[in-house]
Amino acid sequence: MTQRDVEAEAEAEAEGDGQRSDPGQEGRQDGGDAAPADGNAERERSDVAELEDRWRRALADLDNLRKRYSRELPRERAAERERVAAAFLPVIDNIDLALRHTDAEPGAIVEGMRAIREQALAVLAQLGFPRQDEVGRPFDPARHEVVAVVPTEEGSEPGVVVEVVRPGYGGSERALRPATVTVARDPES
Repeated sequence: MTQRDVEAEAEAEAEGDGQRSDPGQEGRQDGGDAAPADGNAERERSDVAELEDRWRRALADLDNLRKRYSRELPRERAAERERVAAAFLPVIDNIDLALRHTDAEPGAIVEGMRAIREQALAVLAQLGFPRQDEVGRPFDPARHEVVAVVPTEEGSEPGVVVEVVRPGYGGSERALRPATVTVARDPES
């Protein structure tokens, strides 16, 4: 059977069913599939439009958030500075009291200054920056700055802080200032 015979037979069958064989209509009956194809395209356009709308709204929300934070940041900085200054006001009040009594006994003035120092250290600790001045601790580069290395003395270990030249202030998360220290080294090195 040749190709022409196959086509003729197909046309005869189509005429017998009352349908016309049209190459553009193959696989479709009564044009019923044309509407769902248009419906799919319309639904896809609708989905794209919805996604674009959501994307634009998200961008607008992000822009509004940036603007709000840029307005709030200076206020928060000022409020935090006020809290820190207010924490130090009692220290300054006590220094003023000590200065009023300069005619008093020198031992009393020294005791007053020690109390003021302890009060200032407590304020720093409350702010998250406790004093770091312990001798005998292992050297920690995150908390210590070495200014000298000395030979290890009898009974001490190498790599340990043997003297604090200037105390540091800070917690485990962040240091306000590292401690300046002298560290012991192994005598053989």
